[in-house]
Amino acid sequence: MGYYDHHYKPTRKRRSNWLIPTFIGIVIGIFIAVLGLPNLIGNNGGANGRLAQVQTNEELQLAEDSGTAGSLQQLNVDVTTRVTDIVQEVATAVVGVVNIQGQGNFWDQGSASNEAGTGSGVIYKVDNGKAFVVTNHHVIQGADEVEVVLPDGSRVSAELLGGDLFTDLAVLEMDSENVDKVVELGNSDTAKVGEPVLAIGSPLGLYLSGSVTQGIISGKQRAIPQDFDGDGRADWQAEVIQTDAAINPGNSGGALINMRGQLIGINSMKIAQSEVEGIGFAIPINDAIPIIKQLETEGSVTRAYLGVEAYSLEDVAQVEWQRTLQLPKEVESGIYLRSIEPMSPADQAGLQPYDVITKLDDVPIQNIIGLRKHLYQNKQVGDQMTITFYREGQKMEKSVTLAAQEY
Repeated sequence: MGYYDHHYKPTRKRRSNWLIPTFIGIVIGIFIAVLGLPNLIGNNGGANGRLAQVQTNEELQLAEDSGTAGSLQQLNVDVTTRVTDIVQEVATAVVGVVNIQGQGNFWDQGSASNEAGTGSGVIYKVDNGKAFVVTNHHVIQGADEVEVVLPDGSRVSAELLGGDLFTDLAVLEMDSENVDKVVELGNSDTAKVGEPVLAIGSPLGLYLSGSVTQGIISGKQRAIPQDFDGDGRADWQAEVIQTDAAINPGNSGGALINMRGQLIGINSMKIAQSEVEGIGFAIPINDAIPIIKQLETEGSVTRAYLGVEAYSLEDVAQVEWQRTLQLPKEVESGIYLRSIEPMSPADQAGLQPYDVITKLDDVPIQNIIGLRKHLYQNKQVGDQMTITFYREGQKMEKSVTLAAQEY
C-alpha cells in the first residue's frame, strides 16, 4: 500500500514538469508568428501587386494598340431591328398623291387650282422611263390634275391612267427619272391572322409623309358593304384585310407591308367611330393586281354583272335559316339576296329577294366572296351562268345571261 502511495507522489512531480515547457513553447510560437506575419502579408501583397501590374500593363498595351490610351473610349452602338431595315428599304417607294381641282389663272380670284385633297401611293413598277403608282380611287376622284410627292419633297406631275370605284384603286404614270425604289409585291393569300405588318403613308397631310405604324393582321376576307350613291343600300361588298395598324386620313393608298418587306395590301379605309379603335382595312394585293393591270392597259375595269345585293348566310342567325328563309337542314352555307336591281340580269332571270344561292355553275358558293370570285375570275360579259338556289324551302335552278357592270 505504501508503495502505491510512493509512486503516486513522483507522478505529480513529472506532470508539473511537462506543463511548464509546453506553456513556454506556445508563447514562443505565438511570438514568432506575430513577428513573421507582416513579412508573409508583404510577400502575398507583392505577388498580387505583380499580378495587378501585369493586368494593368496588358490593358495599357491593348489601349495603345487600339489608339485610345490616355483618352475615354467612345462606344458606338448600331441599334437595328427588322422593322427599321424594312422601313429603310421600302419607305422610298411610298409617295404622296395630291388631288388638284379647278384649272385657271392663279391671279384670277376664284379660278385658281386648289389642292382638293392628299393621300398616299406606292410605286410598284418602272418600265421604259415611266414609273407606275397605285393609289386609292377616292384619293384622285374628281381631280383635274394629279401630282406625286417624292420622299425628298419634290413634286412630279402624273397622268391618271384609270380608276375603279368598286375596288377603290387607281393607277398613275409619271417620269421615273427621280425614282429610286420600287416595292416588292407579296402574296396576300398566304398572310396569316396575327402576322405583324407595317402601314406606311402620309396621315393627315404631306407634312407627316413617310409615317410608319405597326400592328398585326386582325382578319382576312372581311366583306365590308359600301354605299356609293348614298341611298342607304349597299352597292358593293369590298373584300379587305383587317389590321390594327393605325390608318388615318391621308394613309389612303399607302402600303401595308409584311415582315419580308413585301407589299400585301393597299391601305384604304378605317371605321371612324368614337367607340371604335384599331380597325383599319387594306385591299389585298392579290385582288388588286388584275385590277391594276387592266387599269394600266384599258383605263377601266369591265366586269360580269348579276345585279343583286347579297349577303353571306353566316351573317344571319341560324334560327332564321329555317324560320324566315325556310331552308332545309342539309343547307350549310350560301348567300341570300336582300334586293334585286330592276332590269338587271338577275331580275330578268326571275330571282327574288330572300332567295338563297348555294351553287353557281354547280360550284358550291360558301359566302359573298365566293360569288365575287366566280363572277370576276371565271365569267365574262355575255356568258351564261346557272344558278342553284332555294326559295321558300324549294330547290330551284335558273340560267342568267351576264351583262357588263355599268358605272
